[in-house]
Amino acid sequence: MVTQAKVNMLKILKKASKENDAPIWAKVADYVQKSRSNQKIVNLTKINQTTEDGNAVVITGKILGTGNISHKVSVSSLSISNSAAKKIIESGGEVLEFSKMIEKYPTGKGVKIIG
Repeated sequence: MVTQAKVNMLKILKKASKENDAPIWAKVADYVQKSRSNQKIVNLTKINQTTEDGNAVVITGKILGTGNISHKVSVSSLSISNSAAKKIIESGGEVLEFSKMIEKYPTGKGVKIIG
C-alpha cells in the first residue's frame, strides 16, 4: 500500500532530480518505490563505520539506535527510531526530512546513500 506521504516524497525527489540535474534524487526515489520488504535496516554502528564527520547520508530504509555515532552527520531516511534520532542529534548531527536534505544539497554532491 502506498501512502499519500510516500507519494508526496516521490514527487519531491523526482522533481529535485530534474530541476537540479541530480541523478542521486532519482535513485533515492527508486529505492522509496520498492516494497517495504526490500528496504534495509541500518543501525548507528554501520553509519558510524561508513561515514566521516560532517557527511550527509540518505538511508533507504529504517535507522535503528543500536550502537553509537561518534561524529556529526546529517541523515535522511524513510524511518528512524527515537533512540537513533536522539543519538544522532546528541553527537551534533541532524535528522532531516528528504525535502530539507534536498534544500541543503540540491545537486546531491557529497550525499552518500546507505542501504
